[in-house]
Amino acid sequence: MEETIRNRLKHAWNAFINNGNKDYRHYGYGSSTKPDRMRFTVDNEQSIVSALYNRIAMDVASIEIKHVRLDHDGRYLETIPSNLNECLTLSPNLDQTGRAFMQDVVMSLFDDGVVAIVPTEATLNPNVSGSYDILSMRVGEILEWYPEDVRVRVYNERTGQKEELTLSKKIVAIVENPFYAVMNEPNGVLQRLIRKLNILDAIDEQSGSGKLDMIIQLPYTIKTEAMQKKADARREKIEEQLKTSKYGIAYADGTEKVVQLNRPAENNLMEQIKYLTSMLHSQLGITDKVFDGTADEQTMLNYNNRSLEPVISAIVDSEKRTFLTKTARTQKQSIMIFRNPFKLVPVNDLADIADKFTRNEILSSNELRAIVGYKPAKDEGADELRNKNLNIKEERPTPKVKTNKEEENNEV
Repeated sequence: MEETIRNRLKHAWNAFINNGNKDYRHYGYGSSTKPDRMRFTVDNEQSIVSALYNRIAMDVASIEIKHVRLDHDGRYLETIPSNLNECLTLSPNLDQTGRAFMQDVVMSLFDDGVVAIVPTEATLNPNVSGSYDILSMRVGEILEWYPEDVRVRVYNERTGQKEELTLSKKIVAIVENPFYAVMNEPNGVLQRLIRKLNILDAIDEQSGSGKLDMIIQLPYTIKTEAMQKKADARREKIEEQLKTSKYGIAYADGTEKVVQLNRPAENNLMEQIKYLTSMLHSQLGITDKVFDGTADEQTMLNYNNRSLEPVISAIVDSEKRTFLTKTARTQKQSIMIFRNPFKLVPVNDLADIADKFTRNEILSSNELRAIVGYKPAKDEGADELRNKNLNIKEERPTPKVKTNKEEENNEV
């Protein structure tokens, strides 16, 4: 007992006592904000389009991507416990989880139109050998294009700053936005919507700037220079009264008339924004019900197939093409997408679906329990792929046929 307490005291660690501050070591570049966080461009950040990007990126990040092995028919056989699979599912780098990394990829893809997934650490030099295993990866912004190389800006976790690197296209997974014509083209629907929203924001800022926007009609004509000076003096006098007054009150002559102009002139800007927004949603396969969470199964199925599937497939195809060599693909290695089909199923329908899947021998009982969130049952039949509604025929011994001699002996 004393030895156990002594070992605990000897090897114990406390974050406030054993924090290493006494060593005065250099921690590197410091920042009050997360330095590797993705930053939108000015136009996208100041508009409601960032909410659209974030919604799609979150839904794409919820889809699992794994490094797997296939059978001879190209079907999923098993998950390979490799460093690449750990980067795709758990920890791609020091600062991000697998889900945060995928969300970063999608949001950068929508903002720039093209993005690079850069392997920052590997077991071997990718430029020398193709049989390397990726230990860490980052999202990079492509700055320049060369015939066989690209120049990217990538966050360096050792220095804490973003640095520019020139890497070969063979080791960098380059992903192009499948909705580039809609989102990133200068004359695309999204860019036109962003310009209209910026104009609307400028008008709102101008109307809320505190200006009175009024005209004072004086009882005399202003045709000569002397009368213009007299009118300017009268305007400045009213401005001074409003400025120095505690409650912003000024007086005017009985013959003077004040016309208020702070109501904006009517235009069709809002109608154009509504039209462009509806056109953008239709081209991306998104409805308002998807955003507020009231979409039915058919609407969500259309959203998954038209909006999410092209984006996640573009990312996976690029990673499969770059990170898996021809030898690895010959060995039936691949990167696959796994989507949970039971996420949108109501609880009332889940029992009926479970019965159909087990009765038709598609899933076992323990596999369905894992989907619902229960631990596996210890029953031996819970892992069997069979119809539980049918009784198992007991194997009975074959009856032995008696011979004539045996019958005579029994009679005697």
